[in-house]
Amino acid sequence: MHYLSNLWAALDFGSLLDMLKRLAAVLLCLTVHETCHGLAAYALGDPTARRAHRLSLNPLRHIDWFGLLMMFAAGFGWAKPVPVDPNFFKKPKQGMALTALAGPVSNFLLAFLMLFAAKIIFSGASWTQTNEAILDFMLTVAVLSIGLGLFNLVPIPPLDGSKVLFSVLPDRAYDQLMRYERYGMLLLFALVFFDVGSSAFSKAILWFFELFCRIVGL
Repeated sequence: MHYLSNLWAALDFGSLLDMLKRLAAVLLCLTVHETCHGLAAYALGDPTARRAHRLSLNPLRHIDWFGLLMMFAAGFGWAKPVPVDPNFFKKPKQGMALTALAGPVSNFLLAFLMLFAAKIIFSGASWTQTNEAILDFMLTVAVLSIGLGLFNLVPIPPLDGSKVLFSVLPDRAYDQLMRYERYGMLLLFALVFFDVGSSAFSKAILWFFELFCRIVGL
């Protein structure tokens, strides 16, 4: 019993709570991102995501467990891609671009919403540990959501930015580039592994975070 007491006392619950908070924030950001992909596709006439039950705020429908593990282990992860069939779109390239763009836009809106709510709590609520924890969670979600939105705008397949960029290309060039989409993941892994552009990316996140804070008056 004495051994168990010592073990309990040695546990770092602060770190555990921080990890759970970050996990919850990541799941929220990914769920909103993927759900909005599906909603955009559905609004444009593609029912594929709805049939696959991906128009849901249940994170379990969107989680790729290995991708989630990589996000915590390597700082680079992914969710299950929302199935999209461009044949349902009146203009397939433009439909794919709008569907892709819906993910990052939703992340920026989520960050703005979190910061606006944080402003209300910071200005009007009494300062308690509970309110401090809620405020901290909102700020964590805002930063992660901005980061996810910016990262997905990078024009490297299979990220959303590539689908937006490729949509302005002629059909022949578009088809050729999409054939090499699977190799883009290897390029992303290499960029993350060799820490290419991380400083500029962090500065971009900070710039957008400060901009949103100024807009909401936080």
